[in-house]
Amino acid sequence: MSRIAKKGIVIPDGTTVVVSGNSVTAKGPQGELGREMSHLVNINIEGNAISFSTKNNTLEARSSIGTTAAHLKNMIKGVNEKYVKKLILDGIGYKMEVQGENIKFALGFSHPVIMAIPKGITVTIEKNVMSIVGANKEDVGSFAAKVRSQKEPEPYKGKGFRYDTEVIKRKQGKKSV
Repeated sequence: MSRIAKKGIVIPDGTTVVVSGNSVTAKGPQGELGREMSHLVNINIEGNAISFSTKNNTLEARSSIGTTAAHLKNMIKGVNEKYVKKLILDGIGYKMEVQGENIKFALGFSHPVIMAIPKGITVTIEKNVMSIVGANKEDVGSFAAKVRSQKEPEPYKGKGFRYDTEVIKRKQGKKSV
């Protein structure tokens, strides 16, 4: 069994988790999340603890128990404290701004790049730092990766989007004779 599933999950105060069939719903102070879980895993709630077990001893059931536990753990953390990803835009003339439900980028192309902000995600921009905040870890990470793919950092000057914790390995340019 997975180490995550063996430990179980403790439900914090102010959070409710409801299991009905294969669907799980978590409600907390920061919002509500729902998800369909694997039909091969039993989710047992006793008091403020969640435990997991497989319905049968197949390879697929054993491999999905850890994934189910990780998803549920991320849901509970997300409804208690939101997930945050920060992107830094480096480059002269590169700009970004929030316009209603869209983000407008000037990334050195001949046209502005406009991206829609997904539902459930909040985007704030201060100078050249974009903060992507949301309760669903997958949505926040997916949207941050999508934004980063618009202009990935290049190794010579470091221009483009990078995560705040990311270090760009710089290359040496051509040497003059």
